[in-house]
Amino acid sequence: MADDSRGWEFLTGFLLGTVVGAAVALLFAPKSGEETRELIRERGIELKGRAAELTEESRRHAEELAAEARKRAEEAEARGRLVLEEQRTRLQTALEEGKEAAQKKRDELMARLEEEKAKRAPSA
Repeated sequence: MADDSRGWEFLTGFLLGTVVGAAVALLFAPKSGEETRELIRERGIELKGRAAELTEESRRHAEELAAEARKRAEEAEARGRLVLEEQRTRLQTALEEGKEAAQKKRDELMARLEEEKAKRAPSA
């Protein structure tokens, strides 16, 4: 993307240099004032057309970049949703395993308690 930006900067600078160079050449050319004004008018019309083309091209380029940015954002959102769903599934699995382990430990402790009660009951 940085290369694109430099390309546009170069193109803009080149066109600006062309305009300034043409204006200076016309002003210093050994022609009459009427001829010079006519040339400046013609060059102005040409430059207006070039500027319109450049503007249109820049607009299209900006639209392409915006479309690509939207596409990348949508892809990132989809990946994010997928990761979120995976993490949610892992958490749910871990909770279920934790509940099962807690229930198993509770059952073991209750069995031990019952054994202790059974041992103490006959001796009393």
